[in-house]
Amino acid sequence: MTASVSSSKLNNGVSIPSIGAGPGGADDVRQMVEDALKIGYRHIDTAWAYQNEEYVGQAIRNSGIPREEIYLVTKLAQLHHVIVQEALDISLKRLGVDYVDLYLMHWPQAIDANGKVLAPDQSPTFVETWQAMEKLLDTGKVKSIGVSNFSIKTLDILLPHVKIVPAVNQVEIHPLLPQFGLREYCTKKGILVTAYSPLGQAHPDLLQNDVLKQLAARKSGTVAQVIMGWFIKKGIVVIPKSGNPVRLQENFSPVEITDEDEAQIDAIHKAPGLHRSLLTKYHNPDGSVFGWSYEWLGWPYKKGGVIS
Repeated sequence: MTASVSSSKLNNGVSIPSIGAGPGGADDVRQMVEDALKIGYRHIDTAWAYQNEEYVGQAIRNSGIPREEIYLVTKLAQLHHVIVQEALDISLKRLGVDYVDLYLMHWPQAIDANGKVLAPDQSPTFVETWQAMEKLLDTGKVKSIGVSNFSIKTLDILLPHVKIVPAVNQVEIHPLLPQFGLREYCTKKGILVTAYSPLGQAHPDLLQNDVLKQLAARKSGTVAQVIMGWFIKKGIVVIPKSGNPVRLQENFSPVEITDEDEAQIDAIHKAPGLHRSLLTKYHNPDGSVFGWSYEWLGWPYKKGGVIS
């Protein structure tokens, strides 16, 4: 049985489709987005840092689907914290659109013109960047603004200084990193959580998990469809990435998850060694991510992304 794909409400009353397509790199992105839109996706998530906004825009135009029917997300790069308005204009030009539905601060770290990662107390801080992003709403070029890769710690620093509470916090979430504490915190603050890398970038520890495989067999679906159903059950917006049309269809066809199924999936991360980030390419040997320590980021990780 397939669960219906619904939408969620942001704190400003705007609806966001619960399942989106997340094209990462530039290879075959135009075709991937065109395929996704044909299947029925109406939520497309990209970023300046992916260097694919031009291809995403081409796909949207090629689809023939009215712009207002597509929920389009892009992100402010770390290098652009000092030029927030200009950065948005660059993305809009690349996308070939007049506005985006959601604009996210991709990471809290800022990088200066020389490529140096700035410390949390160096200007522009992420608080200053957010305050610049708030001004974008008056331009009509963005409908909503939010953050990505923010922890409870960084949100605690940010929120006392905002006029507008972030609509979204986009973070890594999957059954090995369910982010229960962060999600509860965001819910209390009125921030919708969106999951990226929901399939753990196809890591075998996730996709070959026995619990998930057994559920998939019982429901005549795939492990990916079970995981997607788990997200829908929890009310988490999710943006899986795949360039394969068959997998795009699978990801858009979650199986229905019961309370009992949900409890089983919730417990997977408790097995020894499984509770961790699967974005190993982000985690440096010195215990940092993009130049910030786990302490600065507010992440309780050890080296390699394992939860401490």
